[in-house]
Amino acid sequence: MRKFFAIALCTAMMAALGVIGIAGNAVAGGTISGTISFEGTAPTRRALKMSADPVCEKENPKGALGEVMVVNNGKLANVFVYIKDGLGDRTFDPPKTPVEIDQSGCTYKPHVIGIQAGQVLQIVNNDSTLHNVHSLAKNSRQFNAAMPIKGMKIKKKFQKPEIAVRMKCDVHPWMSAYIGVTNNPFFAVSGQDGTFSIADVPAGTYTVEAWHERLGAKTGTVTVTDGGTATVDFSFAPKKKGS
Repeated sequence: MRKFFAIALCTAMMAALGVIGIAGNAVAGGTISGTISFEGTAPTRRALKMSADPVCEKENPKGALGEVMVVNNGKLANVFVYIKDGLGDRTFDPPKTPVEIDQSGCTYKPHVIGIQAGQVLQIVNNDSTLHNVHSLAKNSRQFNAAMPIKGMKIKKKFQKPEIAVRMKCDVHPWMSAYIGVTNNPFFAVSGQDGTFSIADVPAGTYTVEAWHERLGAKTGTVTVTDGGTATVDFSFAPKKKGS
Protein backbone atom coordinates (compact mmCIF):
# COMPACT_ATOMS: atom_id res chain seq x y z
CA MET A 1 0.00 0.00 0.00
CA ARG A 2 2.80 2.36 0.91
CA LYS A 3 4.58 1.49 -2.33
CA PHE A 4 1.40 2.16 -4.30
CA PHE A 5 0.95 5.51 -2.52
CA ALA A 6 4.56 6.49 -3.24
CA ILE A 7 4.15 5.64 -6.93
CA ALA A 8 0.90 7.58 -7.11
CA LEU A 9 2.47 10.56 -5.38
CA CYS A 10 5.46 10.46 -7.70
CA THR A 11 3.16 10.23 -10.73
CA ALA A 12 1.14 13.20 -9.49
CA MET A 13 4.27 15.24 -8.96
CA MET A 14 5.56 14.38 -12.43
CA ALA A 15 2.20 15.33 -13.88
CA ALA A 16 2.33 18.63 -12.02
CA LEU A 17 5.80 19.23 -13.30
CA GLY A 18 4.58 18.38 -16.77
CA VAL A 19 1.85 20.96 -16.47
CA ILE A 20 4.41 23.46 -15.28
CA GLY A 21 6.63 22.52 -18.16
CA ILE A 22 3.79 22.99 -20.64
CA ALA A 23 2.96 26.35 -19.11
CA GLY A 24 6.63 27.29 -19.25
CA ASN A 25 6.81 26.32 -22.91
CA ALA A 26 3.68 28.32 -23.57
CA VAL A 27 5.36 31.32 -22.04
CA ALA A 28 8.66 30.62 -23.79
CA GLY A 29 6.86 30.53 -27.14
CA GLY A 30 8.77 31.89 -30.10
CA THR A 31 10.88 34.77 -31.28
CA ILE A 32 10.15 38.07 -32.99
CA SER A 33 13.03 39.33 -35.08
CA GLY A 34 13.53 41.93 -37.73
CA THR A 35 15.58 44.73 -39.24
CA ILE A 36 15.18 48.49 -39.06
CA SER A 37 16.02 50.25 -42.32
CA PHE A 38 16.62 53.90 -43.09
CA GLU A 39 15.40 55.32 -46.38
CA GLY A 40 17.53 57.80 -48.29
CA THR A 41 20.94 59.24 -47.64
CA ALA A 42 22.35 58.54 -44.21
CA PRO A 43 22.71 61.73 -42.14
CA THR A 44 26.10 62.77 -40.83
CA ARG A 45 26.45 62.06 -37.15
CA ARG A 46 26.87 65.18 -35.04
CA ALA A 47 30.25 65.78 -33.44
CA LEU A 48 29.87 66.36 -29.70
CA LYS A 49 31.58 69.45 -28.32
CA MET A 50 32.98 68.55 -24.92
CA SER A 51 35.52 71.33 -24.42
CA ALA A 52 33.46 72.77 -21.53
CA ASP A 53 34.72 69.90 -19.34
CA PRO A 54 38.43 68.99 -19.61
CA VAL A 55 37.75 65.56 -18.13
CA CYS A 56 35.26 64.75 -20.88
CA GLU A 57 37.59 66.05 -23.56
CA LYS A 58 40.45 63.96 -22.18
CA GLU A 59 38.26 60.86 -22.19
CA ASN A 60 37.59 61.36 -25.90
CA PRO A 61 40.93 62.28 -27.51
CA LYS A 62 39.59 61.40 -30.97
CA GLY A 63 36.29 63.16 -30.38
CA ALA A 64 32.83 61.65 -29.92
CA LEU A 65 29.77 61.42 -32.13
CA GLY A 66 26.13 61.72 -31.20
CA GLU A 67 23.94 58.63 -30.96
CA VAL A 68 20.68 60.13 -32.22
CA MET A 69 21.04 59.17 -35.89
CA VAL A 70 23.22 56.09 -36.29
CA VAL A 71 22.86 54.61 -39.78
CA ASN A 72 25.14 51.87 -41.11
CA ASN A 73 24.68 50.53 -44.63
CA GLY A 74 21.09 51.70 -44.67
CA LYS A 75 20.25 50.17 -41.28
CA LEU A 76 19.15 52.19 -38.25
CA ALA A 77 20.42 51.64 -34.72
CA ASN A 78 18.96 52.71 -31.37
CA VAL A 79 15.34 51.92 -32.23
CA PHE A 80 13.24 50.63 -29.33
CA VAL A 81 11.00 47.74 -30.40
CA TYR A 82 8.34 46.24 -28.13
CA ILE A 83 5.02 44.42 -28.05
CA LYS A 84 2.43 47.15 -27.83
CA ASP A 85 -0.76 45.12 -27.93
CA GLY A 86 -1.97 41.52 -28.01
CA LEU A 87 -0.91 40.16 -24.62
CA GLY A 88 -4.43 40.54 -23.28
CA ASP A 89 -4.76 40.48 -19.51
CA ARG A 90 -1.45 38.72 -18.94
CA THR A 91 0.69 40.28 -16.24
CA PHE A 92 4.44 40.00 -15.82
CA ASP A 93 6.40 40.54 -12.63
CA PRO A 94 9.36 42.87 -13.14
CA PRO A 95 12.70 41.02 -13.21
CA LYS A 96 14.78 41.19 -10.06
CA THR A 97 17.96 41.80 -12.04
CA PRO A 98 18.57 45.56 -12.50
CA VAL A 99 19.01 47.19 -15.87
CA GLU A 100 22.22 49.22 -15.91
CA ILE A 101 23.10 52.41 -17.70
CA ASP A 102 26.61 53.85 -17.46
CA GLN A 103 27.97 57.35 -17.68
CA SER A 104 31.26 56.68 -19.43
CA GLY A 105 33.32 59.09 -21.48
CA CYS A 106 30.65 61.68 -20.69
CA THR A 107 28.01 59.82 -22.66
CA TYR A 108 25.27 57.41 -21.64
CA LYS A 109 25.92 53.80 -22.51
CA PRO A 110 23.67 52.41 -23.88
CA HIS A 111 21.96 55.39 -25.48
CA VAL A 112 18.61 53.56 -25.63
CA ILE A 113 17.53 50.85 -23.19
CA GLY A 114 14.37 49.03 -22.18
CA ILE A 115 13.06 48.22 -18.74
CA GLN A 116 9.86 46.97 -17.13
CA ALA A 117 7.84 49.21 -14.87
CA GLY A 118 8.88 48.41 -11.31
CA GLN A 119 12.26 46.99 -12.32
CA VAL A 120 15.39 48.55 -10.80
CA LEU A 121 17.41 50.90 -12.98
CA GLN A 122 21.01 51.11 -11.80
CA ILE A 123 22.85 54.23 -12.92
CA VAL A 124 26.63 54.21 -12.69
CA ASN A 125 29.13 57.06 -12.93
CA ASN A 126 32.36 55.77 -14.48
CA ASP A 127 33.78 59.26 -15.05
CA SER A 128 36.00 61.38 -12.79
CA THR A 129 33.67 64.32 -13.10
CA LEU A 130 30.28 65.46 -11.82
CA HIS A 131 27.19 64.19 -13.60
CA ASN A 132 23.63 65.12 -12.77
CA VAL A 133 21.08 62.49 -13.74
CA HIS A 134 17.74 64.10 -14.53
CA SER A 135 14.73 61.98 -15.51
CA LEU A 136 12.01 63.75 -17.49
CA ALA A 137 9.40 61.03 -17.02
CA LYS A 138 5.76 61.99 -17.56
CA ASN A 139 4.03 58.89 -16.18
CA SER A 140 6.32 58.23 -13.21
CA ARG A 141 7.98 60.31 -10.54
CA GLN A 142 10.86 62.33 -11.95
CA PHE A 143 14.23 62.29 -10.27
CA ASN A 144 17.20 64.63 -10.34
CA ALA A 145 20.33 63.32 -8.65
CA ALA A 146 23.93 64.52 -8.54
CA MET A 147 26.64 61.89 -9.03
CA PRO A 148 29.98 63.58 -8.25
CA ILE A 149 32.14 60.52 -7.51
CA LYS A 150 33.62 58.00 -9.93
CA GLY A 151 32.20 54.56 -9.22
CA MET A 152 29.06 55.98 -7.62
CA LYS A 153 25.82 54.06 -8.19
CA ILE A 154 22.20 54.97 -7.64
CA LYS A 155 19.04 52.91 -8.09
CA LYS A 156 15.71 54.18 -9.37
CA LYS A 157 12.39 52.78 -10.62
CA PHE A 158 9.70 53.88 -13.04
CA GLN A 159 6.21 53.16 -11.75
CA LYS A 160 4.30 53.16 -15.04
CA PRO A 161 4.94 52.35 -18.72
CA GLU A 162 6.14 55.16 -20.97
CA ILE A 163 7.64 55.22 -24.45
CA ALA A 164 10.05 56.69 -23.85
CA VAL A 165 11.51 58.49 -20.82
CA ARG A 166 14.20 61.01 -21.65
CA MET A 167 17.13 61.23 -19.25
CA LYS A 168 19.74 63.96 -19.41
CA CYS A 169 22.71 65.42 -17.60
CA ASP A 170 22.19 69.01 -16.48
CA VAL A 171 25.96 69.51 -16.30
CA HIS A 172 26.77 68.25 -19.80
CA PRO A 173 24.01 69.30 -22.23
CA TRP A 174 25.06 66.86 -24.96
CA MET A 175 24.33 63.89 -22.71
CA SER A 176 20.94 62.24 -23.13
CA ALA A 177 19.46 58.76 -23.17
CA TYR A 178 16.03 57.24 -23.71
CA ILE A 179 14.43 54.52 -21.62
CA GLY A 180 11.50 52.51 -22.96
CA VAL A 181 9.37 51.52 -19.97
CA THR A 182 6.93 48.67 -20.66
CA ASN A 183 4.49 46.49 -18.74
CA ASN A 184 5.94 43.32 -20.28
CA PRO A 185 9.41 41.85 -20.88
CA PHE A 186 9.11 41.66 -24.66
CA PHE A 187 11.30 44.42 -26.03
CA ALA A 188 14.64 45.00 -27.71
CA VAL A 189 16.82 47.77 -29.14
CA SER A 190 18.16 47.60 -32.69
CA GLY A 191 21.91 47.18 -32.89
CA GLN A 192 24.49 48.80 -35.13
CA ASP A 193 23.37 46.55 -38.00
CA GLY A 194 19.71 47.50 -37.48
CA THR A 195 18.63 44.07 -36.31
CA PHE A 196 16.65 43.18 -33.20
CA SER A 197 15.33 40.01 -31.57
CA ILE A 198 12.70 39.48 -28.88
CA ALA A 199 12.77 35.99 -27.35
CA ASP A 200 10.35 33.83 -25.33
CA VAL A 201 7.21 35.42 -26.76
CA PRO A 202 3.97 33.49 -26.08
CA ALA A 203 2.19 32.22 -29.18
CA GLY A 204 -0.26 34.78 -30.51
CA THR A 205 -0.80 37.73 -32.81
CA TYR A 206 0.67 41.04 -31.72
CA THR A 207 1.02 44.67 -32.59
CA VAL A 208 4.70 45.53 -32.46
CA GLU A 209 5.91 49.12 -32.31
CA ALA A 210 9.30 50.46 -33.32
CA TRP A 211 10.12 53.85 -31.78
CA HIS A 212 12.94 56.26 -32.63
CA GLU A 213 13.61 59.45 -30.69
CA ARG A 214 13.67 61.65 -33.79
CA LEU A 215 11.82 59.71 -36.47
CA GLY A 216 8.76 58.73 -34.45
CA ALA A 217 7.02 55.35 -34.32
CA LYS A 218 5.94 52.65 -36.75
CA THR A 219 3.73 49.64 -36.02
CA GLY A 220 3.42 46.21 -37.56
CA THR A 221 1.49 43.00 -36.95
CA VAL A 222 3.13 39.64 -36.41
CA THR A 223 1.94 36.14 -35.52
CA VAL A 224 4.16 34.06 -33.26
CA THR A 225 4.03 30.27 -32.98
CA ASP A 226 5.54 28.08 -30.26
CA GLY A 227 9.17 27.48 -31.10
CA GLY A 228 8.97 29.54 -34.28
CA THR A 229 10.53 32.79 -35.43
CA ALA A 230 8.28 35.53 -36.79
CA THR A 231 9.73 38.41 -38.74
CA VAL A 232 8.60 42.01 -38.82
CA ASP A 233 10.72 44.71 -40.45
CA PHE A 234 10.40 48.47 -40.21
CA SER A 235 11.56 51.31 -42.42
CA PHE A 236 12.03 54.93 -41.37
CA ALA A 237 12.43 57.97 -43.59
CA PRO A 238 13.78 61.41 -42.70
CA LYS A 239 11.12 63.77 -41.45
CA LYS A 240 10.17 66.49 -43.90
CA LYS A 241 11.00 70.02 -42.90
CA GLY A 242 8.18 71.65 -41.00
CA SER A 243 6.72 68.31 -39.91
